[in-house]
Amino acid sequence: MLLLALDTATPAVTVALHDGTDVIASSSQVDARRHGELLLPSVDRVLAEAGLRLDAVTGVVVGTGPGPYTGLRVGLMTADTFGLALGVTVHGVCTLDGLAYAADIESGPFVVATDARRKEVYWARYADSRTRLTDPAVDRPADIADQVAGLPAVGAGALLYPDTFPDVHAPEHVSAAALAALAAERLAKGEELPAPRPLYLRRPDAQVPKNYKVVTPK
Repeated sequence: MLLLALDTATPAVTVALHDGTDVIASSSQVDARRHGELLLPSVDRVLAEAGLRLDAVTGVVVGTGPGPYTGLRVGLMTADTFGLALGVTVHGVCTLDGLAYAADIESGPFVVATDARRKEVYWARYADSRTRLTDPAVDRPADIADQVAGLPAVGAGALLYPDTFPDVHAPEHVSAAALAALAAERLAKGEELPAPRPLYLRRPDAQVPKNYKVVTPK
């Protein structure tokens, strides 16, 4: 097994290789505006670090969000392209699950929250690092304060709103290393991972202007 994992659902552009036992190479950079620019060089870097070629990859793992439309689709489209080119399966893993898996929390329950912009967070509750209790959602922190009260939290979204999430733990951003390790663990147990379908949770920020006039030649 050689899994290539990547995620662009958060400001982190993160890539890793996992041989079924351990992560053998990884790269993470935080830059919310350069997902498309940074992702492929990151893939090249981890392959070079591992001394492997792309055609050695036997499966692709991609974070499915939730995340902003533009950043998230960079990773998903790249993963789909690799899958088609290599003839391998592309597995989807919820980005929040990757954060939970790497959480610096000894026992649950706890919350994972990432920045959804618009003064909102993407979030979900977890029983432990491998068990999600709720579907991913997007809400204003004040609106979910009663649901997360007293729970430790993980993620950059939690750091932004200390009134709602006063007890925040590492990591701040997701890592492809955690996604790859979680996917490898689930595959080793014979679990079927979901298809790489994006969790947008809301419409994209970019909209066609109202009263848009179509101009056609006469």
